[in-house]
Amino acid sequence: MLLNDETLRDGLQSPSVRDPLIQDKITILHLMESLGINSLNLGLPGAGPRAVEHVTALAREIVNNKLRIRANCAARTHENDIRPIAEITQKTGLRIEAATFIGSSPIRRYTEGWTDDFLLQTTEKAVTYAVSLGLDPMYVTEDTTRCDPEMVKKLYSTAIRHGARAIVICDTAGHATPMGAFALVRFVLDQVVKPSGEKIRVDWHGHCDRGLGVANAMAALVAGADCVHASALGVGERVGNTQMDLMLVNLKLMGIPPWAAQDLTRL
Repeated sequence: MLLNDETLRDGLQSPSVRDPLIQDKITILHLMESLGINSLNLGLPGAGPRAVEHVTALAREIVNNKLRIRANCAARTHENDIRPIAEITQKTGLRIEAATFIGSSPIRRYTEGWTDDFLLQTTEKAVTYAVSLGLDPMYVTEDTTRCDPEMVKKLYSTAIRHGARAIVICDTAGHATPMGAFALVRFVLDQVVKPSGEKIRVDWHGHCDRGLGVANAMAALVAGADCVHASALGVGERVGNTQMDLMLVNLKLMGIPPWAAQDLTRL
């Protein structure tokens, strides 16, 4: 069971936090490492020069200190967001997953005026482009929990067919219940991953609008998800994300390896 830390990306979307200085981000990075957290989102370099500078510095810190934690970066499904990730990888020598995201639910499609064909073509183009740059695409569907099942199947299947080997199920609006999270993960595993014949990592990314972030994450893991995204103290958009501190404590108390043996004194 893997944990991916979103503190330095989604966490900064919180209305009550500031974007820290790079020295503070480096301190947070080392805290993640000391807690055994498997991976982190370094940021969204497509946001501009400051984001590129900070992501590059964090990547160099990982390389120079031979940290075990793995890295990913957020990117819209657009070449201008994906390209900077490849450039940072080339500069630093750190392998970085490209977490390319796109809205999927009917309400988002209606608001944006997106057709089904547009979503599928955009997905194909973005994933293919990331692969062509030597990146490992992590394909993210925003608002998966409010998306119709057929579109969920089409989007993930398209991404996998063009090279994605990790997919992220998102409860972007904090809509899901534990039973719903379990059912959705099982649906994706049975209807998308298994028929693909590929080895696909399935991640769960949740929010806490209903106070169910940790419960939903646990249900997703029981259903077969490989990785949960969370943030320190649950900071994030609106009321926040799944709380990383609570995930670590609960996984340890439940005796789930490798977390049962993890030293959490730095928490």
